[in-house]
Amino acid sequence: MKELRELKNRASLKDLCSLFGHSRQAYYEWGNREQEDALEQAIIIDLVRHIRQDIPRIGSRALHFMLQQQWEKQGIKCGRDRLIEILRQAEMLIYPKRKYTQTTNSRHHFYKYPNLIKELEINRPEQLWVSDLTYIRVQEEWNYVIFITDAYSHKMMGFRVDDNMKTDMCVQALDMALAARTKREQTLIHHSDRGVQYCSKGYVQGLLNQPNIQISMTQNGDPLENALAERVNGIFKNTYNMDQRFESLIEAQEAIAKMVYSYNNVRPHSSCDMMTPNEAHQGTGALKRRWKTYYKKASVMAEELGSEPSS
Repeated sequence: MKELRELKNRASLKDLCSLFGHSRQAYYEWGNREQEDALEQAIIIDLVRHIRQDIPRIGSRALHFMLQQQWEKQGIKCGRDRLIEILRQAEMLIYPKRKYTQTTNSRHHFYKYPNLIKELEINRPEQLWVSDLTYIRVQEEWNYVIFITDAYSHKMMGFRVDDNMKTDMCVQALDMALAARTKREQTLIHHSDRGVQYCSKGYVQGLLNQPNIQISMTQNGDPLENALAERVNGIFKNTYNMDQRFESLIEAQEAIAKMVYSYNNVRPHSSCDMMTPNEAHQGTGALKRRWKTYYKKASVMAEELGSEPSS
């Protein structure tokens, strides 16, 4: 049909349709379908841009889930592969960033607790919290963020943004998390690396002074021992652009507070049956993990495979 359109000005439509074996009706129907498809693509791109105003680097899996109901209302059929292709053509695919900085100082005299979660099965909220420190850039300086995340629901229970990694910063995040704790009668494990902040007297006492809390720590530098906390850091840097350069500490604090709200209340998680963390935090029992392995061309699936297509 595209050949017909290109030759239309050189010969009559009747002769061209006869030459290529198509009817004029089929040609006009094809033109209408092409216009409808272009309109649908424009609507899809507009909806994606609207969501990315709050979640700048959200991937296609979460986008597809969030937009399904809106597409149905407008009579649009769009599978995930089509969405990825539309984003690729519009140069809107997201390529993960992989930059890490060491923030753990485990060379200290404080007691280091054993790892209690190696064989732990997570089946309820507030059974396990994981925490980690990460860095952000404020002008030309490093500033820091601490997150405390529920391992079942992935809900952000507490966080703090500051220009240092002192114990007070971490204790303030812990206080926020403890204030949000609702299941005090059940055992909670707090898991972190062996950094000096987590082993310090102020932080440890903040945990031990609470009922039914146990302390767990990694045993070496393997990030897999605190994989969920590392994953959360990556979500905020890759999906929410937390690794941008902020102009001031106050700007960073306000921006990250908005990110946390969106993370807890807006963004669906494939590890929580596509619920938001706040929704998942209301339930119990095993959550369906919607992880899949996809085999597609690198140029189309780069976002999902976690790397840019090879050149």
